[in-house]
Amino acid sequence: MSKKIIVFSGKQLSGKDAVAKILLSYLSDFRRIGLGDAIKLEYMEQTGIPLSEIETNKAQYRGDLIALGNKRRTEDADYWIKKIINFPYNIVVPDMRMKRELDYFKAANAFTVRVEATVETRQSRGTLSNQDDITETELDDILGWDYVIHNNGSPEELKVEVSKLFEYLKETYFHNDIPLQQYF
Repeated sequence: MSKKIIVFSGKQLSGKDAVAKILLSYLSDFRRIGLGDAIKLEYMEQTGIPLSEIETNKAQYRGDLIALGNKRRTEDADYWIKKIINFPYNIVVPDMRMKRELDYFKAANAFTVRVEATVETRQSRGTLSNQDDITETELDDILGWDYVIHNNGSPEELKVEVSKLFEYLKETYFHNDIPLQQYF
């Protein structure tokens, strides 16, 4: 079996992490590893701010995290991808934001998912910040995602949508490489 990678894109508060978490409940041999996780860990090392504080107050640190992410991408366009791509498991990446990342993951035969939610829905979930930053806008015009989830409903509706995604993955991406019984 070849390594499998499932990547999610979407604007802040669209529900990428929620979709990934639900999907992971079906995929016992997959692990979550985010590009943002690598950025947060490096930011924690640089500043001494505990990861729990960064996670709890994301809006407060978002500008600094974006700046660090962009700085490393300037040094090496694949910096963050290289940090996670060699993870020794099948992986779910819940936070792909740049065309370069999309190209890199597609070259690695990743399955791409776009999570969409209206600005009103996203605002109801929390504070939106840095909405014009390239990390929020660069993938807006991309077409041809392997799958798109619209996340404007209830948590129960999202679970139904993710179960449809899982069924689609079984039919199209897993190609019987992974015995289905291990998912149940």
